[in-house]
Amino acid sequence: MPRCRDPAGADAMGGSGQIASEAEVRHGLSITLPRLWRYGFVLSRQRDWADDLVQQTCLRALERHGQFQAGSRIDHWLFAILNSVWLNEVRARRVRFGQGTVDAEKSLEVDGAREAEAKVLAGQVMRLVGDLPEAQRAAVFLAYVEGLTYREVAAVLDVPVGTVMSRLAAARAKLADRMSDGAVK
Repeated sequence: MPRCRDPAGADAMGGSGQIASEAEVRHGLSITLPRLWRYGFVLSRQRDWADDLVQQTCLRALERHGQFQAGSRIDHWLFAILNSVWLNEVRARRVRFGQGTVDAEKSLEVDGAREAEAKVLAGQVMRLVGDLPEAQRAAVFLAYVEGLTYREVAAVLDVPVGTVMSRLAAARAKLADRMSDGAVK
């Protein structure tokens, strides 16, 4: 029986061509849940919406566990599912409600002096990243927070590697401009 790979990078599931069982996908989900939630929060900028995205991702992954192929990384597969769920939800919400996002600062709670300083800085950085266009935000999160390679980011977002490189370069330039203008102190 194939074994589930941990998202940090140990061996992939079993030999090539094998299909994962539901139990293996459940195990992969349990390991990857915090990372999925962070990605959902980066995309949506709302805790409740991030929860919903992760729940829908888990449901879709379990329903389609037979689509996960051994030899591939389960975290990349789950990020791609979450990205697809996000895009579908954005389209649906635009039709129903409009944008409906919340500022990152409002989502961060402040506890204690040291934590407060760290959270204020994190809030400022999140606001800067949050001000990036959605495509750049997603690429920044996957590449710099999750540590995926450009090729892996391209696979998750289903875009060419050159597009990922372009989005990251544009995001870095925008963040550098904003930081030099004193947006983060």
